[in-house]
Amino acid sequence: MSEQNGRQPGRTYDQATYAVSEDENEPLLSDKKTETVEPHGDLPDDLTRDELTFPTLAESEIARHYTRLSQMNWSIESGSYPLGSCTMKYNPPYTEDIAAEPNAAVHPDRPAASIQGTLEMLAGLQDYLGRIGGMDAVTLQPPAGAAGEFTGIAIARAYHRDNGEDRTEVLIPSSAHGTNFATAALAGYDVVELPSADDGRVDIEALEAAVGDDTAALMLTNPNTVGLFERDIQEVADLVHDAGGLLYYDGANLNALLGRARPADMGFDIMHYNVHKTFATPHGGGGPGAGPVGVVEELAPYLPNPQVEEGDDGYELVDTDGAIENVHGYQGNWLVLVKTYAYIARLGDEGLTDASAKAVLNANYLAEQVDLEVPYGPFHHEFAATSGDTAAADVAKRMLDFGVHPPTTNWPEMVPEAMLTEPTEVENRADLDNLAAAFNNAIASTEEERHDAPHRTASRRIDQTDAARNPRLSWQALDDEQ
Repeated sequence: MSEQNGRQPGRTYDQATYAVSEDENEPLLSDKKTETVEPHGDLPDDLTRDELTFPTLAESEIARHYTRLSQMNWSIESGSYPLGSCTMKYNPPYTEDIAAEPNAAVHPDRPAASIQGTLEMLAGLQDYLGRIGGMDAVTLQPPAGAAGEFTGIAIARAYHRDNGEDRTEVLIPSSAHGTNFATAALAGYDVVELPSADDGRVDIEALEAAVGDDTAALMLTNPNTVGLFERDIQEVADLVHDAGGLLYYDGANLNALLGRARPADMGFDIMHYNVHKTFATPHGGGGPGAGPVGVVEELAPYLPNPQVEEGDDGYELVDTDGAIENVHGYQGNWLVLVKTYAYIARLGDEGLTDASAKAVLNANYLAEQVDLEVPYGPFHHEFAATSGDTAAADVAKRMLDFGVHPPTTNWPEMVPEAMLTEPTEVENRADLDNLAAAFNNAIASTEEERHDAPHRTASRRIDQTDAARNPRLSWQALDDEQ
């Protein structure tokens, strides 16, 4: 791949065509052409201004303005989004169309008798998710994956308290997601971090030494964050259960197991589902989230009230006495769940199984194509390459010059200069080859080229620490500061 032809196969990009210098960012509409008018109408004087300034541009100018802005950003419609662990899946528009149906705009607090269709769909989704995870009961309340984690650990806490136990610790492997540590601490537990064994999996001897009467739960994702299946999962489950603890499944990596393995069958008692990572609902800034939680039968009474169940006279909302406090309305983020239901219903068993197969195949194929050391393997849905003596951040920034989005960098910490990569099932072979070429060209670049990259994006390299600590949340805020 040459620098002049590195964005997508079959498409040519001349540097002069798409490069944007630091002083040539797209101006605001009001900076292009405006007209000042005097307000008129029947509003009181204290609610009006003496004059207003409006952009006055042709429709074609406005359309081009917003098109240029969109081209300065990256999205899953632009190309691969291989952020490892984040699972940036393509969001099919048909789920958006279904969520936009007028019949979906039903207020959830209407009497149950008047929203039977809504309740039927919620009950159906609970059933879908329960069967996919092997869980006996599911709540749709949590409005995000992190909220799902907190709900799951709150259920574990309520369960132990009902048993008269004051357990104080949650065990978390070093290969776990960062939110696991935060969730356990927020729930009031002491966090005990478990080291990984040489093969990248849970260190069984370390687990044996750590687990005990104080253990409330072990939080684990399987496959783990470097894409490895925990082959000793049943031994892990036995060790935790024999100590009276619960096994919590972080659903972040469920995309690798769809239709092939179920967390409950491995011994997990509680799990949350990241519907954006597994069932293609919007992720992050794309809209509100959803993080349903499933549990085995023994823990079902602790799910937050109410549950949607089918009764003799239709679907109804049922309360239990042992439920934890609510984390959201019973219907969760309703329209996100509509999209989840639509995705699962359309793919069905065969489609979900095919998605996981292709996610695993794509990750292993891409790992073979990159000119980087890839510890461990074979993988499931993602892999963690190392850039060795070269800063992973520099490689990632240089990849932007070749028209692709780079992977997650410098995490997990168990891999030095990690480049955690997850192509998902949506990429074809040409896309994977294009991504591999960007990796390899970035590695083959000179140190100076990498250090100064990116060269051809709308914005050059920013101070990421300053951006996180002192965000400028509008164009005007940055303009005023300058």
